[in-house]
Amino acid sequence: MGLFGKLFGKEESGIITAPVSGKLVSIKEVNDPTFSEEILGKGVAIIPSDKQICAPATGTVTTVFPTGHAAALTTDDGAEILIHIGLDTVKLDGKHFTIHVSEGQKVSKGDLLLEADLEQIKAEGYDTITPIIICNSDDFSEISPADFQDVKQGEKVLTLRK
Repeated sequence: MGLFGKLFGKEESGIITAPVSGKLVSIKEVNDPTFSEEILGKGVAIIPSDKQICAPATGTVTTVFPTGHAAALTTDDGAEILIHIGLDTVKLDGKHFTIHVSEGQKVSKGDLLLEADLEQIKAEGYDTITPIIICNSDDFSEISPADFQDVKQGEKVLTLRK
């Protein structure tokens, strides 16, 4: 624990990076109350500009939806992260998504998880905004988003403190 943690009793326990390049926005901007009202947990969203969805931290893949529209992993620090590509994209039934990992697989930050053909998804009328949710938000005293701006895959988007 660093000096800040000792002084204020908060330990920085995790950095969550952008799983995809794009524009980082507030979770409140997601046009779905399940995400915007933080029902599943706190987080941020990215309007993606790239098709490759990568691991936002080192951990274990806990869920890969068979439709390829979402994946969840538990980081080595214990954060449970859900990455959900687009809104209502489960209705595409796997079309335009490619899965590159399996449940139980260990991944390192930056490893390819999923690919999404954003242009085809948009052409079918779906919003491609991608929420990144900390499903066990209550396990952390603080979840701080990075500045809302354009981000590249691998750049910090959330800081978690126990």
